Formats: sequence, structure tokens, C-alpha cells
Amino acid sequence: MKNLLPLTILIWLLSSGTAKAQSNQFYNDSYQTIDNMLEGKQKYSFKDAVFSVEEAYYQGKLDTVALNKEIEFLKRFAQSILKNRDLEYKEADKEKVSKYSAVYSIMCRSLPIAYKDTVIQYKPFAYDFTDVFGHNDLPNLFVSKLLITKKGNCNSMPYLYKILAEELGVEANLALAPNHVYIKHQIKSIGWFNTELTSGIFPEDGWLMASGYIHLDAIKNGVFMKALNNKESLALCLFDLAQAYNRSFPGNNGEFVLKAINRAVEVYPNFAKGLILKAETHKKQFEKQMHYQNLDPNNSANIKIAQQDPKTKELMELMKKEYGHIYDLGYRQMPEDMYLDWLVSLRTERNKYENKKLINNFDK
Repeated sequence: MKNLLPLTILIWLLSSGTAKAQSNQFYNDSYQTIDNMLEGKQKYSFKDAVFSVEEAYYQGKLDTVALNKEIEFLKRFAQSILKNRDLEYKEADKEKVSKYSAVYSIMCRSLPIAYKDTVIQYKPFAYDFTDVFGHNDLPNLFVSKLLITKKGNCNSMPYLYKILAEELGVEANLALAPNHVYIKHQIKSIGWFNTELTSGIFPEDGWLMASGYIHLDAIKNGVFMKALNNKESLALCLFDLAQAYNRSFPGNNGEFVLKAINRAVEVYPNFAKGLILKAETHKKQFEKQMHYQNLDPNNSANIKIAQQDPKTKELMELMKKEYGHIYDLGYRQMPEDMYLDWLVSLRTERNKYENKKLINNFDK
């Protein structure tokens, strides 16, 4: 009986949700699904990985049957486009490029659809400028929200693009910029090019550099503008899972979050957002240690006092090392209001940044 928790502590843990948070089955299942894909124990599917994260957040109440039906409809729509449209593109990889074009059209173009004796106009997905970072409501970042409302952002839209491309049997590489996700493709006619779903155009790399927050070291180290492989894309899903867990259980002890993030950076070592979340989790643990010592973490003098405890000192040294490493990689934080201005600039200065060659042989 000596190992049992005192009754008062056990009641507090259960009532606060802490005990539940440390062993939530839906989050554990999602982690295992993604980990199995990384280990080759389960067939890779970006769609399944994404929906497993959203299913965890909704605690098993996500209507995956309806969502998969919608994905199937969009796949059939893309196949119909492929059957009825012949691109002007002439290179040997025309079949692959035609599939990219079909997915792009579904995401970004208004299209006529023949239905019985009439023609209806298909409306593409639109960018939603409301809560683009998911601060107020995390599901604003979800693919499920995008499918239901036809409105999304730079997280859900490239995710859906990648899902649809894979449904058609072709790869699509996610890529990162400050606060942003987009698509990179490689084709025979021009090599690598960017597909920007939030504005529906193909911007040159100059637009990405125009943000002012992409350091050359960040490009060299694969922090930004790198075409992510499928495993690295799954690392993004692990980050999403950790972020969702934090939102579901804000008082958690960091154990699950660190488990997910450590796996993510194992796969994608220079994944800046993952490294930042790891450092921030250690910061929360440091502040909790200070509270245990009845010290206010906002008082700099108390921070020095707290480090007299070996565990607290270890966390402080770990944080310094982690934040320093992130800076050395070339990562620079872009203010959110500046990000929105930068995003809008792609629409207002379209002619300045758009890849004209792609319009001629990809979007026709």
C-alpha cells in the first residue's frame, strides 16, 4: 500500500484531467499510426496520418467516412479533368504533370461541370484570413475544416493538395517558409518550381526571399525552401499532433509532446518549428519547477535562485543550447502581421513574382 498515491492527490489528478492527459488513447493511437509508417510497419498514407491527428483532437468524433467520400469525389473529379483535357506540355513526364495540373485546377480554378442537361460552375477552395494561425480555434488549420467549408489556409490547403496528388499516384513535396507551407514540384521542362495554394499562382523563389526572414543559413540547412520527402512530411504531422495535444491538455507535463517532437526531429533534424516547440516545452517545465519552489518565473533574480536545484539548472542549460541551435540554423521569427502583409503581396504584386513559363505549359 505504500506505493499508492494519497487519496487527495489522486482525486486532484483525476479532476484536473492530468491523469487522463498523460495516457489519452486517441493521441497514443495517432502517434503509433505515424510511427508505424515511419518504421515501414504500416503503409504510408499522408491522408491517414493527417486525419489521425484530427481524429485525436476530436477524441474519436471526426467523421472520417464522410471526409474520405469527399476525397474520393475530388479524386474522381481530377480523373475526369485528366480524361477531358490535353495539356500543351510536351515533355516525357506529361502524365505526371497533367495530374499536378488537375489537382491545381481543383484547388484554385473555377471550372464548368456538365450535370445531366445543365452545366454548373465548380467553385475552388478559398483562403480564409480569419484566425490563420489557429490561435482561437485549432481546427481552422485542419483539412477536415477545409473540406467542409471550402475555406482554408497555408496549412490545410497544401496538405489537401498533397493528399489529392497521392490519391492520383504522384508525389507532391511540401516545403516550408516563415509561418508558411507550400508545394514544390520537379518536372523535366524547368526543374523545381513552387505552387502557392493561398493565391493560386506559381511564384519564383524571389517572392519567398522577399519576406526578409529567410536567412541564407536557413536555406543551406534545409530549414526553409527544402522539398520535404514523405518521412519529413510525417514529421510535420507529429508536430501537429504535439500542438493539438497541448491545446487539448494545456496543463500537461510535456511528456507526450516531447515524445512526438523528438520523433519528428529524429526524422527531420533541422525542423525549426519542431525544435522551437521542444525548447518551449522545456521552458514550461522550467517554470513549473520554479513554481514548485514558490518562485515567480517573471523575476530574473528568482531564475538564478531556482538553478540551485540541479534539475532546474539542467533544464536552463538545455533551453540555452536549444534556442542557440535554432538561431545557428538561420531561423528567424517572422511577426504575424508582417506574414499577412507578405502573403497579400503575392496577390497585389503577382506579375512581379509569377513564373510565366509555368502558366504557358502547366495551367492550360
